[in-house]
Amino acid sequence: MKTALIIGAGPAGLTAAYELLRKSDEYEVVVFEESERFGGISRTVEYNGNRMDMGGHRFFSKIPEVNKWWSEMLPLQGAPAADDLLLERDVRLNKGGPDPEKTDRVMLRRGRVSRIFFDRKFYDYPISLKPETFKNFGFGTTMAVGFSYLKSVAFKRKEKSLEDFYINRYGKKLYSMFFEDYTENLWGRHPSEIDPSWGAQRTKGMSISVVLKDALMRMLHIKGKKVETSLIEEFTYPKLGPGQLWDVTAEEIEKKGGRILKGARVTKLHRDAKGQLTGVTYVRDGETKEMNGDLVISSMPIKDLVEGMNDVPEEPARIAKGLPYRDYMTLGVLIKKLNLENRTRMKTVGNIVPDNWVYVQDRHVRMGRFQIYNNWSPYMVKDLAHTVWMGLEYFCNEGDRMWNLTDDDFARRAIREMVTLRLIDSEKDVLDYHVERVKKAYPAYFDTYDEIDKLREFLDTIENLYCVGRNGQHRYNNIDHSMCTSFEAVHNILSGSKDKQNIWNVNTEQEYHEEEKKENEAEID
Repeated sequence: MKTALIIGAGPAGLTAAYELLRKSDEYEVVVFEESERFGGISRTVEYNGNRMDMGGHRFFSKIPEVNKWWSEMLPLQGAPAADDLLLERDVRLNKGGPDPEKTDRVMLRRGRVSRIFFDRKFYDYPISLKPETFKNFGFGTTMAVGFSYLKSVAFKRKEKSLEDFYINRYGKKLYSMFFEDYTENLWGRHPSEIDPSWGAQRTKGMSISVVLKDALMRMLHIKGKKVETSLIEEFTYPKLGPGQLWDVTAEEIEKKGGRILKGARVTKLHRDAKGQLTGVTYVRDGETKEMNGDLVISSMPIKDLVEGMNDVPEEPARIAKGLPYRDYMTLGVLIKKLNLENRTRMKTVGNIVPDNWVYVQDRHVRMGRFQIYNNWSPYMVKDLAHTVWMGLEYFCNEGDRMWNLTDDDFARRAIREMVTLRLIDSEKDVLDYHVERVKKAYPAYFDTYDEIDKLREFLDTIENLYCVGRNGQHRYNNIDHSMCTSFEAVHNILSGSKDKQNIWNVNTEQEYHEEEKKENEAEID
């Protein structure tokens, strides 16, 4: 029997392990996970009965294989959830599906609300053509936005940077209002210094023209064949947060005979005289151990992967060492009341605003976004009826001033910003809090990133190495695309294909796997 060594128990690593065990009995599968939790940045953290979603994760995909996979792990709800019952709210149910009030292994259907908080007013994200939008803008700003967009249509910029990308699609005025400061806050770099491919992946197909087309089709009640990811109105979500999906997947892997080593940090990858991998060195419980393997599927950061290899040529070593990342800190904060008025028609428990997450555009704070966990799932909050459980998100670099703050100092700073934004009246409104840090949460698109194709060429010479997932490919993938890289890797392993183009091409083409078959739609719905 051959041995497959899989580095990382996030979405890509666990998907690869499960698929390899499901489709073949020729492999012994061993997964190495540095932390004690599954899911990577898609993990769920529980604190005093409340659950935190690291980064916020909507489960929505145009890829039938992914939707089918999710529904097999966590079937769609067949009965109303707790908040649906409290509000007597209609929700689409899956006939024969599980009851979330009686079982945990279930996916909920949730309404999507994502907005921008700018000048203490709410704007839809992406921008919509609603009367409220123009009312918030005022006549002068509305005219400026319109003429700015028309100018961007008439005089297209050559897209050398993310700034060019945004201005071409939204105009300079909207860019300066809603993208410039947020992007710099997120990456620690001005958009003019960031490669435009990040925008192409994260706001794929979105622009003012798409918003106009969508608004017109809605007015005329025309149903389009394709829905841009940023325009969806509904998504699915695990009852106990995104980490639940990966906890369940890990259980299924072990049932199939796979081994998962928690607290196991891979430090070295061994290459033989032909440049192929023969095994890894890992540290667990303070002991350094080695394990041989026939192939390696890696979702660890490329920077660490290459640094851990022996006999790496100078050029790929330099590029890998220079790849940048952005780290992440979040404060889970429990409050009695949120000082934001719900002016929507959406009913919520406690009449809080219905948003899943809110992008913060305010030069006076460092907060990048806040989540309202009550709206992700009613089961994320211990006392749904009397408290609001939020996540305040901050972007930083490991070792910088913010990262090095003590938990209490960081919490005090974030809570003060809540007061500045008038989310709460005073620091006394906070009942409890918890801090989480995530290293290398976001692979960044600057520094040596523009040379990544050369690095990829080197990695492809290692025939028994398969790079998958967000950090494994240094690409800002969503969960579904991370999973697809593993689908493709397993396909190559079992078919004997040595060409890895299909693995790297996931989420680089506009129409990747977007054609849905009717039989799959029936299974999913």
